[in-house]
Amino acid sequence: MPVREMIDAYPAEINLDRGMIADAVQATIECAQTCTACADACLSEDQLEQLRKCIRSDLDCADICGTTARVLSRHTGYDANITRAQLQACIQACHSCGEECEAHAGKHEHCRICAQTCRRCAEVCQSLLEQIS
Repeated sequence: MPVREMIDAYPAEINLDRGMIADAVQATIECAQTCTACADACLSEDQLEQLRKCIRSDLDCADICGTTARVLSRHTGYDANITRAQLQACIQACHSCGEECEAHAGKHEHCRICAQTCRRCAEVCQSLLEQIS
């Protein structure tokens, strides 16, 4: 897995478990992609008006997860306060998006998949946050 290989290839010391970092980066990348795809799928649904909040939550979560992946991929000049804040934002975005998608999961398979992906991402990020705190 290239994510893990790149984190393992970092030449200096990292004060966090590299495997946990790699898992969080991978989970945030997957969540960003899933949320982007879910928003796009929502735009193709017939009842677009009822999915407006879902689309917004998807796009917010995708942006926050993408940023989180990039922050977690950088280790030089590491600032635990920024990493903690970013992880907290990611966890909140995943919870919000997951809840909104779950409300539509019975009708839209893309929302079911997105809710599941958001829950997993929040769990992985919570585990890493606990290691930092």
